[in-house]
Amino acid sequence: MRGYAKDKIKALNLSGKGKIRVNSAGCMDRCDEGPVLVVYPDGVWYTYVDQHDIDEIIEEHLLHGRVVTRLKI
Repeated sequence: MRGYAKDKIKALNLSGKGKIRVNSAGCMDRCDEGPVLVVYPDGVWYTYVDQHDIDEIIEEHLLHGRVVTRLKI
């Protein structure tokens, strides 16, 4: 999913210096609970299942500043 998110951000021309960065990290102290995506500097933590969830986070949170409540952890 990281690769998908990175490609999507690039396709939307949202990557680059001073823009959105898709980065890898360890399990962030919740390895047994599934995948996590954190939006900084907002400090909003999300979980996700598939590309639809990633698309929703990008569209709603990153483009429009609206927290995706159903995916927030």
